[in-house]
Amino acid sequence: MSPPTTFSQRHLLGIEGLNRLEILHLLDLAEEAVAVSRQVQKHKAALAGRTLINLFFENSTRTQSSFELAGKRLGADVMNMSVATSSVKKGETLIDTAMTLNAMHPDIIVVRHAQAGAAHLLARKVDCAVVNAGDGAHEHPTQALLDALTIRRNKGRIENLNVAICGDVLHSRVARSNIILLSALGARVRVVGPSTLMPTGIANLGVEVFTSMREGLKDADIVMMLRLQRERMSGAFIPSTREYFHFFGLDEEKLAYAKPDALVMHPGPMNRGVEIDSSVADGDHSLIREQVEMGVAVRMAVLEALARNLPNG
Repeated sequence: MSPPTTFSQRHLLGIEGLNRLEILHLLDLAEEAVAVSRQVQKHKAALAGRTLINLFFENSTRTQSSFELAGKRLGADVMNMSVATSSVKKGETLIDTAMTLNAMHPDIIVVRHAQAGAAHLLARKVDCAVVNAGDGAHEHPTQALLDALTIRRNKGRIENLNVAICGDVLHSRVARSNIILLSALGARVRVVGPSTLMPTGIANLGVEVFTSMREGLKDADIVMMLRLQRERMSGAFIPSTREYFHFFGLDEEKLAYAKPDALVMHPGPMNRGVEIDSSVADGDHSLIREQVEMGVAVRMAVLEALARNLPNG
């Protein structure tokens, strides 16, 4: 008999669409996964006999490796599909790839793609569960979950915390997923960055908008820096990385605008000296290494939650 669950979703395509109880259920499951990952024997049988395919159209050492580890720790057969050497490079479409993979009868496909909506499209074309590991500038749900888990473990709560998300908000799927999740759990979220890197209508998501680090970091409990995503930029969004760091890079001086016990986060990979100074990234306020550990735990939780809803016939 399956254990009781408050997560009834077939896929995890985004934070949008999840309710508060579903988010908390995944965080609680991830807490259990942290304990498993810290044991000598790091295995559970939740995905025993199941097949997990990692389908990454964009490079991502951190996310792909953590999904691979998560799948293996839960007992799944894991296949990493190297898109760079596959027939996709020869002109095969996402739908062609979906139909090919579907014929292999996987149980869960984890997909990362440069186009927003790719995960939703894939979910309509395959018979298995789909996890969105990042689609364009749209969503990155497991990153937001691991960030929330990291915050909760260090602050004891998320409700009523002031969270400042700083930098390239315009191109960031991490920012969007975090805004939705943290707001759902009662945090007060603000975004900070140059006006050229702010999406139109961002305030409609219920966040405060600041274009000054001094004002934006005032009374912040959490300072979450974002990667400057130059590969997504098709114009001159910033004058230079040097000037960007001067105004918006997190150094000791700017961190002092936040609360004395403020904690620093970054989804990685970091551009040191552009978004964040090494003294801050490696300092006592930094949770960046812990975020990596929480990434494996959260992905274990997501895979286990979805596996409970897979058909057994």
